[in-house]
Amino acid sequence: MIQRRCLSLILSLSLLPALMGCHAQPGEAPLSPAALAVVAEHSGAPREALARAIDVLFADSESGETRAVVIMRDGRIVAERYGPGYGPQTRFIGWSMSKSVTATLIGLLVSDGRLRLDSPATIPAWQRPGDPRGEITLRELLQMRSGLTHVENADPAFKSDTARMLFLDGRDDMAAYAEAQPLEDDPGAKWRYSTATAVILADIATRALTDSHDAATRQHALADYLRTRLFEPAGLASMVAEYDAAGTMAGGSMVHATARDWARFGELLRNQGAVGQSADPGSGRGGQILPREWITFMTSPSPANPGYGAQIWLNRPQINGTKELFAERGPADLFACVGHQGQYVLVWPRQGLTVVRLGKTDDAKRPALLAHLADIVSLFSAE
Repeated sequence: MIQRRCLSLILSLSLLPALMGCHAQPGEAPLSPAALAVVAEHSGAPREALARAIDVLFADSESGETRAVVIMRDGRIVAERYGPGYGPQTRFIGWSMSKSVTATLIGLLVSDGRLRLDSPATIPAWQRPGDPRGEITLRELLQMRSGLTHVENADPAFKSDTARMLFLDGRDDMAAYAEAQPLEDDPGAKWRYSTATAVILADIATRALTDSHDAATRQHALADYLRTRLFEPAGLASMVAEYDAAGTMAGGSMVHATARDWARFGELLRNQGAVGQSADPGSGRGGQILPREWITFMTSPSPANPGYGAQIWLNRPQINGTKELFAERGPADLFACVGHQGQYVLVWPRQGLTVVRLGKTDDAKRPALLAHLADIVSLFSAE
């Protein structure tokens, strides 16, 4: 009898490490049932570890305020959580994630034969004889190497070209402001991040659809094209863009959508421009919306910066030394739509993964936020 009791005790003790892995580790607060419930049982990652990583992301004030997280794995939502006052119906501004939507728009127009990737951009102000800006191609604009003068950020902020274009003297005709800038470098020679570039691309897209100078006509032409060629086929029912007084889409910053639709947009990129049949009821009509080659182009390094593609960030070192993602922790094939104040759509095709984080994070807190996002992504690499 004593031997049996001793054997039972030894076996129980031997199981302790495994049992501890299902519960809080020493120094960790217990995970609430509500925190665990946001993660599906078969998420592709250890359920409690993923729930805890999401819980930490929401709780850590040093990484800013997280308002929404949606994680999709192999086409279905496996984790979803919102902060107080936000929910599945909330539309979130994408800020610079909007640039990736604009690049997708350009890809559709190229696919339709309305634009050519390596032809000079169709900007009337650049067509005067001897104007070197007339040599700027669509490819160079998409890869942020147009050579145009631009100050993205400044101190004070109102002195930046971005703020002036969006909110001050350029706000009524953003494209005119952006297209009036002179060359600072030869086209194609240097990478320079520019929200103005995406506005120029939106103007080019509009000009490909209508010759009208009437603001309402211009806005309707682009909005209708986006709805019928992208938003409806991809199941992005909530996605909507803002337009300026000239009828040009604010393509660098002002596209809005629910967290689920931002995730569906990430899934479109992950699936190389296709929308397939999945467990997600809002995933769209299905089919190849955008050529696979266009997504490959978007996610291939710009010749002037290995950490940037075509209006999308790559998880690789940046030429200017900034840390936009988490290249030091991999994976190298991960790419992302990234927006001001910590908006992220992270896409890891090899693991069938899309991670959306929406909220408000100042630049000083961005490293802590990126560390949390890297922790979440890493949980899907254990298979």
